[in-house]
Amino acid sequence: MGLLDSKNVEQRTVEFIPPSERHGVVRSLLTVWFSANMNMTSVVAGMLPIVFGLDIKWAIIAIIVGNLVGTVFMAYHSAQGPKLGIPQMIQSRAQFGYYGAIAPLLLVIVMYLGFFSLGAVLGGNAIAELLHIPVVAGIVIINVICLAAALFGYDLVHKLEGYAAYVFVVVFAIITIKLVSMGAPPAAEYTINIATVLLAISIPATWQIGYAPYVADYSRYLPENTSTSKAFWFTYIGSFIGASWTMIVGSLAAWLAFDAATGNASSYFAGLLGGGFSWVILLVIILGIVGINTLNLYGPFMVTMTVLTSFKTFTMKGPLLRLSITFVCCVIGTITAVIIKDNLVASFDAFLIFILYLLVPWTAINLMDFYLVRKGHYSIPDIYDPDGIYGKINWRTMGIYLASLAVEIPFMSLVFYTGPLALRLDGTDIAWILGLIIPAVLYYVLTPDLRRQTDVLLKAGKITTGEGGTHTVAVEPDLA
Repeated sequence: MGLLDSKNVEQRTVEFIPPSERHGVVRSLLTVWFSANMNMTSVVAGMLPIVFGLDIKWAIIAIIVGNLVGTVFMAYHSAQGPKLGIPQMIQSRAQFGYYGAIAPLLLVIVMYLGFFSLGAVLGGNAIAELLHIPVVAGIVIINVICLAAALFGYDLVHKLEGYAAYVFVVVFAIITIKLVSMGAPPAAEYTINIATVLLAISIPATWQIGYAPYVADYSRYLPENTSTSKAFWFTYIGSFIGASWTMIVGSLAAWLAFDAATGNASSYFAGLLGGGFSWVILLVIILGIVGINTLNLYGPFMVTMTVLTSFKTFTMKGPLLRLSITFVCCVIGTITAVIIKDNLVASFDAFLIFILYLLVPWTAINLMDFYLVRKGHYSIPDIYDPDGIYGKINWRTMGIYLASLAVEIPFMSLVFYTGPLALRLDGTDIAWILGLIIPAVLYYVLTPDLRRQTDVLLKAGKITTGEGGTHTVAVEPDLA
């Protein structure tokens, strides 16, 4: 396969990463997740509080609060990676069962492709303006670049995001100073109420929780003795600062020039510093989209492999398989991007809320199981065995997940549907908050047998890794 056989191409997919192949330093998580958020997709997400009717003060408060809350969950997921050495969604088999985990996996594939498509529109607009070509051609070009980067995998992602961090700091600092120096726009009417503020908070919270299904994929190669607290905090700080900064930039832009910023964000920021610097801004926009959309292509490949390898009849492997799956995902994302290119902000709003409702019960269950029920103790071989201790389908967990979704429905507040209890709350949407609390409580209360099972396995020395021998995969007390 020539280039794809290079030693620089990641050879492993969804299997356990043995200690002999662990490498890297935990501080790399800071630049990975800082850079992953320094992109135009995050900027557009930051425009939404202004679109909802908040003024700049309340928009900034909502962004900070939402990121403070949401980043907790994604950072806890990141800390799982070094301890288990397996992809995030493979680990879901311990909660949902070997085949049961396929259900949330299908949701996550939709999530990846949605974020990929949204980013492709922004990157395509930037390339179109830079090269003076149609937007559709720009979308195709940006997606081909992301496809090439995604094929190389884990190590290239860490290197790319590490170098890009320095560029992002300089350019976004200049953009921020420019926006702040423009002064306040003419006085306007704003809608400040609890419903709007909570909706605005849900956007950055969703953004961060959206990383949950794959954040551990980028820490799973780190050495087993990596500090859980350091993995958490490097991830948290990087992602919180990156997302908060770019979202506040987006809110400032929408507050100062609503029609121009929300109509074509890439074009607006390209002209912000004057024509002579537009190409620099466009290149930074493109770099940011390549960074995040490489993750959004790498992710669906990992999840698709998790689904496919659930069936013993599936035996394909190797770089050609990586290319095939990633290419199909790229094509689907490209087609979707072309469809939504003229209605990006509305599409973004609807997509984020949809993901929030479906994803938060999964993240609550997964984190509760890892940190408080099994406390990080898993049998890695059984996670890869349909006849192992985690079973084929865990109907109890499936029931908790579905029950949590049912609880959310009456509290949902969408453009096309407002639940009866949301109406009584004047449209205030607390569905996603219940979607975090209810499944976490139910899972803990209904799983005393899993805690006893884990204790028995530990005492019997039967919790092992794929390397063989007794091994305890545990979290540190300060984060358990």
